[in-house]
Amino acid sequence: MTTGRLIALDADDLAVISAHVQDAKVQTADIVWRQAEKRLVVGMNRLDWEQTLKGETEPRRLIAALRFDRVLSCKSRNINLEAPETTLDLLGIEFHPTEAPGGSVVLLFAGGGALRLDVECLECELADLGPDDLGTAAAGEDAEPSGLEA
Repeated sequence: MTTGRLIALDADDLAVISAHVQDAKVQTADIVWRQAEKRLVVGMNRLDWEQTLKGETEPRRLIAALRFDRVLSCKSRNINLEAPETTLDLLGIEFHPTEAPGGSVVLLFAGGGALRLDVECLECELADLGPDDLGTAAAGEDAEPSGLEA
């Protein structure tokens, strides 16, 4: 069973989403900043943690989209967004509140990479789009491009 869709409107909700996207593979080409819409969309290939922890079958990956709305700015550190074939390993997501209801969302990647989103308020959605039936990212192996366009 997959998560289907999760919504985060506060730091506790975001911690749940962070657990579901831990160890996700992200292609830099699948990071889409839509400044005019105040939206960031991150396509990913995430481990199906619910199925994996149950141990019923071999671990599998799901193609998913992570969306943040009401984003005022998006900054990156140690991520070359001009190299679309680069695969990033997502470690987790943190929320650092400032003046309520705003704050900063930080997506942390292996190797010191990070995306920082300054947000009016926290509005995040994780949506599973389906299993990675093409086997483009077997658990524990480097991902190939997902082909997901946000």
